[in-house]
Amino acid sequence: MHTMKVQTKYYHLLKQGTKRVELRLYDEKRQQIKVGDEIQFSDLSDAADTFMARVVALHRAPDFRALCDIVKPELCGFHDAAELVQIMEQFYPADKQKQYGVVGIEIEKE
Repeated sequence: MHTMKVQTKYYHLLKQGTKRVELRLYDEKRQQIKVGDEIQFSDLSDAADTFMARVVALHRAPDFRALCDIVKPELCGFHDAAELVQIMEQFYPADKQKQYGVVGIEIEKE
């Protein structure tokens, strides 16, 4: 089982099922995730608030801009590709995206 802490706004979108794809850098930790694995998500500001989900797909791309061609931004909790790229680059600078690539982790709540 994997664990992921998510900022409150995006955590609640995931928990409600509005957001079905969690975006991350495809670093060593995320490379361990496989389709069928379970992830326990927790609210970054309230670690006691958690839920379980199963990975149903992994969408890989060299950067978040390219990922928008594979996954609809709405499934990731964003209105459009421009918003997705702008927000995600605050977390993961271009050099890190280039180094590792990125992944959209598509989930289904259990």
